[in-house]
Amino acid sequence: MAGVSKGTVDRVLHKRGKVSKNAFEKVDKVLKEIDYKPNPIARNLKRNKTYSIHVLLPDPNKDPYWIPANEGVIEASNQFTPFGILIRKYFYDPAEKSSFMEQSEEAIRSRPDVLLMAPIFESESQVVLGQCCEAKIPVVLFNNHINCFKEQIFIGQDLKQSGRVAASLMEKIIGKNDGIAIIHINKEPHMQSKENGFVEFFKEKSDRNHIMVSKTFNSAEKNRFSHEVSLFIKNNPEINAFFVTNSKAYMLVEAFQALKKDDAVIIGYDLLKPNIKYLGQGDIKFLIHQKPKRQAFLSVNYLAEHFLFGKSLPPHEFLPIDVITTENAHYYL
Repeated sequence: MAGVSKGTVDRVLHKRGKVSKNAFEKVDKVLKEIDYKPNPIARNLKRNKTYSIHVLLPDPNKDPYWIPANEGVIEASNQFTPFGILIRKYFYDPAEKSSFMEQSEEAIRSRPDVLLMAPIFESESQVVLGQCCEAKIPVVLFNNHINCFKEQIFIGQDLKQSGRVAASLMEKIIGKNDGIAIIHINKEPHMQSKENGFVEFFKEKSDRNHIMVSKTFNSAEKNRFSHEVSLFIKNNPEINAFFVTNSKAYMLVEAFQALKKDDAVIIGYDLLKPNIKYLGQGDIKFLIHQKPKRQAFLSVNYLAEHFLFGKSLPPHEFLPIDVITTENAHYYL
């Protein structure tokens, strides 16, 4: 179309070698007329370049919350592996800090192009981020963020805002002076952000006078957990509203059932089967959906498109905060 050789076109496209002004103008004119855009996938295949994404996340066999996240990674892997995106997963025990460190060290040792990480241990995650910085391995976080590394890319919900959403829901279904407990079961760093948003919301309500208590439980031993819940209820009879900051609201319901306490107002997170069951029965009033599958898929998707198409990575990507009720739960299953 330009009346020049393929070699001349190649030199113009790739800005290499010498091209006369006349030939350049001819090629440039045609490129603009046909709105030429290079095919980045074809370029990548021609270079025979592969990119490695190592994913560090809690073992879904240890905590069912992470099953959808693993499914999201698998779905993205199936989509992008044919184009030279190699994804390798490293599962760690969410109850063992040593497991997290061992798996992270193995992931870093393999020198990936990027480490995609779902951190739940604050100080250990800081160590891993420091190691990646020294090794010049970029890090993307999803689901949880680490406060002292704000420059890291984060994909997930605005955790503080999700706490505010929970508080707004709670405000609508309890009395003006009812006591509220913020319940952390196996506390992780992100739960504090949710608590901060929850408390902040009520501080802004001058017409409200709630007694508010924050309590952390460990679920490792079921009998001990039930006993500690029982003591908490006995020592705080004025509290009847509970905000559970993670996916384990069902554990609180089951502890209350053993105590024959059936008047509690509970708001929690995530579409685990027992949570959905108790939502349907009215034992849980609302669930906030954190979309772990979507978080994981988007994280891999953004990285793959960055490598293949040169797309820039967003500094953060906040997913919508969906409120799940008995009436709309089936749309999410």
